[in-house]
Order: sequence, then C-alpha cells, then structure tokens
Amino acid sequence: MPLIIEDNDLSANLLIVDDEQMIRDLLCITLTRENYTCFPCSNADEGLEMIKDLEIDLALLDVMMPGSSGLELLKELKKISPDTAVLMITALSDMETALSSIHLGADDYITKPFSVDNVVMKANNALEKRRLIIENRKYQNELEVKVLEQTRVIRAAMEEINLSYESTLSALVRSLDARESEVGSHSERVMNYTLLLARHMGISEPDLSIIAKGALLHDIGKIGVSDNILLKPGKLTDDEWIEMKKHPQIGHDILSDIKFLKGASEFILAHHERFDGKGYPNGLKGTDIPLSARIFALVDTLDAMTSDRPYRKALPYATMVEEIKRCRGSQFDPAIVDEFIAIKREQWEEVAGHLFI
Repeated sequence: MPLIIEDNDLSANLLIVDDEQMIRDLLCITLTRENYTCFPCSNADEGLEMIKDLEIDLALLDVMMPGSSGLELLKELKKISPDTAVLMITALSDMETALSSIHLGADDYITKPFSVDNVVMKANNALEKRRLIIENRKYQNELEVKVLEQTRVIRAAMEEINLSYESTLSALVRSLDARESEVGSHSERVMNYTLLLARHMGISEPDLSIIAKGALLHDIGKIGVSDNILLKPGKLTDDEWIEMKKHPQIGHDILSDIKFLKGASEFILAHHERFDGKGYPNGLKGTDIPLSARIFALVDTLDAMTSDRPYRKALPYATMVEEIKRCRGSQFDPAIVDEFIAIKREQWEEVAGHLFI
C-alpha cells in the first residue's frame, strides 16, 4: 500500500525520473522552491518502485532513457495510480513521441532545453487539473450517496403510510415544489388537471387513483438533480440537460419497489415521452407510451403555458390551445387532444382556482 506523506507545509509530492543527473537536480531545485517535495530517480525501474511506495501527485518522466522508456513507465504508472498527473520530458527532435504520450494519459510535455518558469507553470497547471478532477469526482460520489440516502428515507417513509397517505404525499410534493419556488403548487395543479381530463375520457377507479399519484409525484426524481442545475436561471448546457433528463428514471427507481406506487412509477418514467417518439428517457412512440403519461403531456403543457415562469409571464389561454393543436400528432396523442379541447375553459379555470388571461 502506498505510503501517504502528510506534511501541511508541502502541497504536493512530485516524482522526477530522468537519466541525466543535471536535469534531475535542476528540476528538484526549481520545484522545491515552489513548496513541492521532490523524489528524483535515474531510471524507469526506480521510478516504478517509488510509485508503488509513495502517493505521487505529479510525475515528470523523461521519454528516452536507458532500459525501459518513459512511455513504458507512463503505462505502468496509470495502472497503479491513475489520478497521478504526468508531464513528459522530451527533446525537440522527439515531438511525435511526446504527443503520442498524451493519448496514453500524460497531461502535457516539456521540451529540452526548457525554461524553469515554463516547468513551474506546467507543473502548477497539471496539479490544478488533477485537483479539479478529484474534487468533481468526490462531489459526484457525495451526490450519489445523498440521493441514495434520500431515496432510502423516502421509501421507508412511504412504506409506513397508512390510510392518511394521500395527505402525506401532498406534503412531500409541496416541499419538492418549494425547492423550485417559481412553480408554486405545480404538482397539485397538474394532478387536478389530469383527473379532470381522465374523467372526461371515461377513466374510472382504480386507474384514476394511479393516475392521480403519478401526476402528483411526477417530478419526485428531481430530488436527484443538483440545485446548480435545477435552479439555474439561464439556459442549461448539453451536459446539464443530460443530468436533468435523468429525473424520470430516478423517480421511477425511487417508487418502483413500493407496492401501492408501482403503477405511478411507470407513469413517472414515461411522463416526458412524446407521441412521435422524440421524448425521453426511452423514446417511446404512440400507444407504447402509457395512457396516463399521454394524458399528462397535455395538462403539463396547459400548466406550463398559463403559469408565470422566471423567464416570462403566463401566456393567454388561447395561445396555449393553439400550441396544443399545433403539436397534435407530434408531441401529443391526437385523440387525447380532441378530448382536451372539448373541455370548456371554465372547467379548467375552476380546477386551477383562478382565471386564465
């Protein structure tokens, strides 16, 4: 097991492997002045033993050495300590080898003859990159642990729900909605909208109960989405959208093992699917999408367009209806669009508890 050197005055452990003693001495003197502790080695075999014995933060490896080359040492180093940052040292005549080392995991290269300022800059950059990678991985691991713990707590709480579980679920959803303060009581509104449309279509118990739970809990998977993404005021990046699009699967995973919420979990998994197959997470198409999720798609749009959002005010009811019609057959099931439009505006307003503009 590597020996971890603990010294609060030393910011990093550096391994320097070069067959030229003058180069080793120059690098050690230069980098020691930067508050790094240096471990010089004259060949790859010595360097490999040092890597096995010490926790190395950054390795500076000469490409061309007698015996095993710096590239061979790089390969072994990455097997033993993949988080160690690496700078390759090479002559100007061997640039092709230096560049190929990047593909093997090196962070950068230094050409001989080198400037000590350039060495310091590249060493600092490589160590900062390493620090950021490790911190990001730690954050992701902690987030996953937090999600698992929150999932465990939610499951345990839901398993204990008795005859009053509906009020308990409502309280849970209000707390989740409060996390996105701009959407208010969004989950309860869309549940009521969903029930109005489902009843209009002739759906009865026990399916109505399943649909109500799914609509109420549709965004529970957002508990696994970072606040930095969920509450971001601006446009999400592509990577952030990838994380956001995981919330239906997270929600499904949270609820699928709870017997009385099994049906609702299938609804939640599919609530961002589109009739034309361009939705997520599974790209379901047409009637492959659960009926409850196809119903929900329309009422979710109703609420999104007729509610104030951080980036715009509520839109007129007529504008919402035209958008529903425009997306008939693409985003929405055509038959359900017809049922939706048949419901009078006054009925939607009664459920909403306010008049639309």
